[in-house]
Amino acid sequence: MNEFTPVSRRAMQTTLTCATLSAALLLGGCSAPKRYSLMPQAPVPAHWPAAAAAPRAVASASAPPLAAPLALPDWQSYFQDPDMAALIRLALDNNRDVRIAAGTLAQARAQLGLRTADDLPTVNLAAGGSRAPNAFGNMSTLLNAGLSVTAYEFDFFGRVASMKEQALAQYLASQEASRTAQISLISMVAQSWLALQTDEALLASTRQLLVSRERTLQLVQLRHQQGVASDIELQQNRALLESVRVALGPLQRQRMLDENTLVLLLGQDIPVAQKSALGDGSLARNRLAQLAPGIPSEVLTQRADIRQAEQLLKAADANIVAARAAFFPRIALTAGVGSASSELSSLFSSGSWVFTVAPQLLLPLFDHGRNDANLAAAQAARDVAVAQYEKAIQSAFREVSDALTQRSGWQAQLEAQQAQHAADQARLELVQLKLAHGAASALEVLDAERSVLADQQALVLLQAALLQNQIALYKALGGGLAPAP
Repeated sequence: MNEFTPVSRRAMQTTLTCATLSAALLLGGCSAPKRYSLMPQAPVPAHWPAAAAAPRAVASASAPPLAAPLALPDWQSYFQDPDMAALIRLALDNNRDVRIAAGTLAQARAQLGLRTADDLPTVNLAAGGSRAPNAFGNMSTLLNAGLSVTAYEFDFFGRVASMKEQALAQYLASQEASRTAQISLISMVAQSWLALQTDEALLASTRQLLVSRERTLQLVQLRHQQGVASDIELQQNRALLESVRVALGPLQRQRMLDENTLVLLLGQDIPVAQKSALGDGSLARNRLAQLAPGIPSEVLTQRADIRQAEQLLKAADANIVAARAAFFPRIALTAGVGSASSELSSLFSSGSWVFTVAPQLLLPLFDHGRNDANLAAAQAARDVAVAQYEKAIQSAFREVSDALTQRSGWQAQLEAQQAQHAADQARLELVQLKLAHGAASALEVLDAERSVLADQQALVLLQAALLQNQIALYKALGGGLAPAP
């Protein structure tokens, strides 16, 4: 026979009935808190500006274009240079920013686990005792042990569920933040490796130009000794030679700075294999898969930072629901089952088992504006989240538009530079032919060679700028990792 402590069976039934009736009356007279479901309209045009039309690809440095405009390739498919891919993998394993983002994600996952646990009651093993005077003035002892459930909340108005939704949205936002860190790292490694290759190519062509200037100065010195060249011409060529030597200094410093940047991104020194690959001074090996033209602006929804802003907006919505639920009654239940006795020896004997239940209903009456202030703060936070979401979309739209516009400019400039290089190369061949027949001097040949070398340097810079632009466009469109589910 079970015994109910500290109230009798009738008292317990009366308490439950009152709580049930009160809850029913309150539920009938109250409406559930409002939930937000629609995302704000994207404050950007549906198409890119006309000046940002996708241009033709650079055949010498790019692979065939990829179809499916909304299916951006992952970085393994986009960066097709084995050395660049190896460096990206190394950075993803070692970079400290990625590790920080991973730790933040683990914290958000743990918070989500805490909120999920609130859906079910927590069962504890409890034991205790008390000693107090009874009605006759004598000291009485009461020992108890058993299972207990403390203040489990019945979520009639969605407060606990909203807090869980908020934790889920925060976790998903942290997941997208981690993806953003990885995408940024991928693009920075690719651009740093490309900058290092550009430095090597410029240094190689500048050294060739230095050799050409030294040969020119030697010829001018011979002519000066023979009285053919003037002092002004001699000093002018010496100044030209020294100007090339001066130009070598900044290039060497920039090369060291770019190497330091890449080492920081990798989290270690550049591997020997990739250092050896820098010696060829060629940018043509950096094959990047071309994105198909006509990409719609909807592709921006794949960007991790926009998905992060969207999840933060959902978290703000859930926070409003939780703040509204604070105005409604909160029903909680504390219960326990176990054994009670005045003596330890008979604590678990027959007839000592008890069952306790204590429902509680709390309805806020006078909180001096606390709930109103919490709701106002939650609504203001949602307004901020909406603005941040819209700003993220606008910033992404501008980044893509700028990249497309710059790409068109770089492409036109590269084609013009290629035409100039072809003309200077043809002039060099004609001068060499005239020299073979005695109709031109060695100085004319050296001057034509210098023009060709200068064209080659300009081509290196333009090719590097176009490749850097392709990487920036790929990142701006949200590429880098496979789309999150």
